[in-house]
Amino acid sequence: MRGLYAIIDVGTLAARGIDPIRFASAVLVARPAALQLRAKELPAREILGLLRTLGPMCKRVKVPLVTNDRADLAVFSGCDMVHVGQDDIAVDLVRRIAPGLRLGISTHTLAQLAAALHVRPAYVAYGPVYATTTKSNPSPTVGIAELREANALAMARGVPLVAIGGITLDRASEIAGAADAGAVIAALLPETNDLVEVTARAIALHAALLGTGGAIVVGAGA
Repeated sequence: MRGLYAIIDVGTLAARGIDPIRFASAVLVARPAALQLRAKELPAREILGLLRTLGPMCKRVKVPLVTNDRADLAVFSGCDMVHVGQDDIAVDLVRRIAPGLRLGISTHTLAQLAAALHVRPAYVAYGPVYATTTKSNPSPTVGIAELREANALAMARGVPLVAIGGITLDRASEIAGAADAGAVIAALLPETNDLVEVTARAIALHAALLGTGGAIVVGAGA
């Protein structure tokens, strides 16, 4: 897992009047490392409907689809992975519900990271690296130096590390040297709800987080 870990945050998009499926389609043009649906305030039925629409879209471009927290919905919709935070469903319960489902875990301290690495997840997330506006009660920022330390620990265990928190295009090159991927919500949002701009932002972020510099040219359609 390398480059842009794109998060489709339904609440954030709803506040802007942006359709999450159309937004996801625009992001998928960039072929990100993964696409996560984050819809904590929606009823299960609506989340399941979104996942079942996103699944074929992601498979078409070979991008893993990740469900936030709901391992049960991940199984019902055929998702590739489920992502859990420190206050979400316990890892051992996820493994009992869906033993074959790949798992990502958010961590905010080196102690939490060590515990997460012990259970051999598909990836770990670490941060927030910078201050973030997309969480109502974020953990303290960790900074780049601690992110590098976390990345070294994850690398030693062969587990990809995804940086989280306040990642923008200007900061992406710094993240590229300190983590395998970077999770982005706000920096994907367009200035004027123009989905062409979403695609351009996704392509630029993916390139910068891969450490490849300039824009990547990809085919239209996702």
